[in-house]
Amino acid sequence: MLDLCLWYPNRHKPIMASICPFVKGTSISNANYTMSQPENTSNLAEEEGGTTLSKKAAKKEAIKQEKLKRQQEAAAAAAALAAASIEADPLSENYGEVALPDLQSKAVSGRKWTEVGLVNESLKDKTVLVRGRIQTTRPVGKNIGFLVLREKGFTLQCVLTVADNLVSRQMVKFATSLSKESHVDIEGIVSVPDAPIKGATQQVELQVRKIYGISKALPTLPINIDDAARSEVDIEKALQGGEQLVRVNQDTRLNFRVLDLRTPANQGIFRIQCQVENIFRQFLLSEGFVGIHTPKLIAGSSEGGASVFRLDYKGRPACLAQSPQLHKQMAICGDLGRVFEIGPVFRAEDSFTHRHLCEFTGLDAEMEIKEHYSEVMDVVDRLFVAMFDSLNENCKKELEAIGKQYPFEPLKYLRKTLRLTFEEGVQMLKEAGVEVDPLGDLNTEVERKLGKLVLEKYGTEFYILHRYPLAVRPFYTMPAYDNPAYSNSFDVFIRGEEIISGAQRVHVPELLSTRAEGLGIDLKSIETYIDAFRYGAPPHGGFGVGLERVVMLFCALNNIRKTSLFPRDPQRITP
Repeated sequence: MLDLCLWYPNRHKPIMASICPFVKGTSISNANYTMSQPENTSNLAEEEGGTTLSKKAAKKEAIKQEKLKRQQEAAAAAAALAAASIEADPLSENYGEVALPDLQSKAVSGRKWTEVGLVNESLKDKTVLVRGRIQTTRPVGKNIGFLVLREKGFTLQCVLTVADNLVSRQMVKFATSLSKESHVDIEGIVSVPDAPIKGATQQVELQVRKIYGISKALPTLPINIDDAARSEVDIEKALQGGEQLVRVNQDTRLNFRVLDLRTPANQGIFRIQCQVENIFRQFLLSEGFVGIHTPKLIAGSSEGGASVFRLDYKGRPACLAQSPQLHKQMAICGDLGRVFEIGPVFRAEDSFTHRHLCEFTGLDAEMEIKEHYSEVMDVVDRLFVAMFDSLNENCKKELEAIGKQYPFEPLKYLRKTLRLTFEEGVQMLKEAGVEVDPLGDLNTEVERKLGKLVLEKYGTEFYILHRYPLAVRPFYTMPAYDNPAYSNSFDVFIRGEEIISGAQRVHVPELLSTRAEGLGIDLKSIETYIDAFRYGAPPHGGFGVGLERVVMLFCALNNIRKTSLFPRDPQRITP
């Protein structure tokens, strides 16, 4: 067994003040614990102005001072007793707060920590060292204490039982007095209890032999992790039973996001988000795409319209990129063939909805096409079916954690993704009694209605709607060959909400200029973009999707702010 007292030679023993709080006006010497004496009371019979106090007032003041003196003496005695207790504890080196010098990368000890999620039955009777946060503490009398340690969403029950030469009462008191969310190192022996453990993910216990405080959390936190992890189902069920549980609202969560991120659901959400990004990258690499990085400071609007952040760039007007659209097309003109990018996207929309952000992470792709823009839709089809399969297979624990707080049904999708034309979608809506402009866009309510109709008819919540009206698409979208009122474009939907926009792009510079001017875009601001097509450009197309929106809809969450680590919307730019 490792000797942990050698790890932290400068660690602090448990602080006396935490055992014996002193009354106001007293002090204690670290050397001999002698208390400061009360003020001289010989002049207490006179006030500041020299007026003599009445006998009654003087007597009252004398009693007060005597009481204060007794309190000080009691505090001194208690401190001395506590100090003697610590000094007398032969196991005092096995617990306490680690001093700062031992946390300043002073030395490499060779110690090996085991992740909490890996502490299981296979380690029975073995000594392990773990580090994590104190999730709960529970003393049982003076001789037994329980801790639940948490790391990366996994939890482990740790037990302290007073035993000769192993665990002292003082050690139990120290451990169970630790504040929630504090970081600790614990060494102990793994044991397997007879009964299942309900309050932890790991079905083993750690019999604590040493425990050291690494980082203290405030005794009272702005939000309680248990409250933040509670589901609406549990809150409503409690209300029906006459009990009112704490509900942590969204703004409070975002104000204290560092704490909110510690809930099991959020741990699952952002690990799934990481996997979505990784699958996107790995799949496209396997399809011959090249990863690129385009500038986010540009001279003109990349999408057109007013939803652009404008700024001064060394005395010249500039914008934050609404997408990597222009530069990923220029990369195609530079003969990279197939490209993708994962990066920030900025939209200055005053959209106070559940699915819009002013900054999000874009997953973009662009590729040469040989004959038809359906080649782009083919990539989208294979990519997202592979993504959904991988998430369902490899992220079961994360999806389960999310489902406990935010219950949802698994996404329904087909092996070969359904494709409908815009006209077919309009016809389905018309037959259901919903009238829409055949050359206009679909609003959110209509998109949801169409999603329900598609699910009922085709049994899928993931589908592609293509050949949109040209009037509702960006200036770089290629018109349809047979009807210029329509375009070679598509949107992709999950659970009735749009997540992807894509299209064949205009690669003819004259048509591109005409389209841009028609939408009020200053041609000088995109001159280098248009010039790229004057040097010879292959037919090409691509798509873009918001990472946060994919995760939100795959997990059927009700707000995109749940899937943005530190969301930026029209009203929030901190933390």
